[in-house]
Amino acid sequence: MTMSSSLPAPRVIHVETRGAVILHEESPETRDSRGIYLPNYIEPVSHIAVDIGGSLAKVVYFTRSPDPPSSPSIIATSGSSTRSPLSTPGTSSPPSDDASLPPPLTNLSLSKQTGALTPMVLDTPSIHNGLSGLQQSLLHDSLLQRASLQHFPGGSLNFERFETDNIDQCVEFIQALIERSAKINGVSIEEMRKGVTIMATGGGAHRFYELFQGTLGVEVRREDEMECLIEGLKFITLIPDEVYFFSDELIQSVAHPPAASAPPVDNGVVMERPGPNPPKYAVTFEGKPTPQLPCLLVNIGSGVSVIKVDEDGTFERVSGTSLGGGTLWGLLSLLTPATTFDEMLAFSEQGDNASVDMLVGDIYGQDYSKLGLKSTMIASSFGKVFKKGKEKRIFSPEDISKSLLYAVSNNIGQIAYMNAEKYGLDRIYFGGCFIRGHAATIATLSYAIRFWSKGTKRALFLRHEGFLGAIGAWIKNIDGDRESEAGDA
Repeated sequence: MTMSSSLPAPRVIHVETRGAVILHEESPETRDSRGIYLPNYIEPVSHIAVDIGGSLAKVVYFTRSPDPPSSPSIIATSGSSTRSPLSTPGTSSPPSDDASLPPPLTNLSLSKQTGALTPMVLDTPSIHNGLSGLQQSLLHDSLLQRASLQHFPGGSLNFERFETDNIDQCVEFIQALIERSAKINGVSIEEMRKGVTIMATGGGAHRFYELFQGTLGVEVRREDEMECLIEGLKFITLIPDEVYFFSDELIQSVAHPPAASAPPVDNGVVMERPGPNPPKYAVTFEGKPTPQLPCLLVNIGSGVSVIKVDEDGTFERVSGTSLGGGTLWGLLSLLTPATTFDEMLAFSEQGDNASVDMLVGDIYGQDYSKLGLKSTMIASSFGKVFKKGKEKRIFSPEDISKSLLYAVSNNIGQIAYMNAEKYGLDRIYFGGCFIRGHAATIATLSYAIRFWSKGTKRALFLRHEGFLGAIGAWIKNIDGDRESEAGDA
């Protein structure tokens, strides 16, 4: 007699973030999508979140990770202060104060189970009734296998992204994940599909609804984009070493580097700043991983949304601009040979915008001290390109890329400042895949905020800035929100 297994519906659970560690990743292409290891999180999860924007589709999902190299769960459960090599520089995990937590399992059979979605195990007592001895024995072995998968501490929140133009690749990735998870959980693909839900947000949640539902054969729920962004922000700021900012000296050195032939000079200029004595030339991580509201969230995707978040978590989209990541991507596709966004960022790192932009020094021959304008500041983006009556010059892709990156970033920074000033907000979070952990982008946005606010406001950045919407959709299912649209397209 053949038995068919079934998977129960998920129940309301909450994510245990204590001891969370951001995994180390060297590749520049994944600098904004490092996994987050949650050493004390035990509950099974079988839903997948997808945030589909105009340019990129972002995917967030959770898998069991019982035996990572130098497992951070050992640190979290034993209280050791030793730092894991998986953590990034400056990362530390608070030790657990719960001695009752079980140690991480090291059974070799678990190593092959990493990387799977994990629906909840069956309710053993209720399904034993009425089964023969052989059936109970077979079921018992199956349940033991699944129990070993479900009830060890540790798992990873994973992040993937795909170009929206290649949305089929995203669907294929999720399909492979579901199939692999069915095999590891010992259930049929049909039963696995019953246990999986796609939490979709962003404009593409509507555009590609039928594609995801029809191809994957799973339930698809559509979540409000702005709600997901705020939920994602509130969750991700609970992760240690997630939020960071550039020191004023680092902003200055990146945004306005000295000439190669000139020695570094300390001109004694005192920079006003929001915090006392921050480290010089450093990236500073916020030491208190808690949501700090109210704030302004500037989400930079293809376009830009500026969202005011109140102390109680309520929010309102108060501004925005169509000049965002899509603008930079589109124009650089026309003006340079770059074919990917990362190639465009790489070009900008090698460029000199002074050959393309008209600077204050080009007009005045020096600083305009009365207005506080340094000679290296941009007076006109692309201002040197057109010269009446002169032969048309050819500019390098590197210089064009840096000039346009500065133009878009400066514009966004000024819009962010004006809205923060209007609503009396000092904390300004920047999110969206436009940033990608890119130093010049971060420095430019930071410089704009510091310059216009005279040092009274701070630009804050997130290591997973491009995944706020997908994280929020993932969390909404975890928290048991069942009011989302799952019906007709």
